[in-house]
Amino acid sequence: MSPVNRQEKSDLDRRRLFASTLARLAADSKCSDIVVLEMVGLSQVCDFFVIASGTSSRQMRSVADAMDELGEGQGFPRWRLSRDGGSSWILADFVHIVVHLFEPGQRSYYDIEGLWGDARRVDWSSLAPARKPVANS
Repeated sequence: MSPVNRQEKSDLDRRRLFASTLARLAADSKCSDIVVLEMVGLSQVCDFFVIASGTSSRQMRSVADAMDELGEGQGFPRWRLSRDGGSSWILADFVHIVVHLFEPGQRSYYDIEGLWGDARRVDWSSLAPARKPVANS
């Protein structure tokens, strides 16, 4: 493998790990039905989609804010944040990773997973496993 290809693979692995970490944050924040799709070769816009269902617009805004902080701390600053009028869909764009936070009805309506059915699903939970609680001493 050439040095350029090795660097590209390393960058992609780093992005995959960050997408998985965003998925873990969503899970830890009580989002459900979390999916990470690898978009490489399918989209010219990004490498990964993270899709999750939230419980309310307030909870989804809180998750988006936490993701913003996480991205800043890990060298993936958020480029843009968009919301629909009712805050039932929040899109956080980290350039190579795009996060879709939906209320369940909106998620079903837009069916992004079906639209991108050719995308490979990433086993994000094995890349970003749940943190074990620290025992109180």
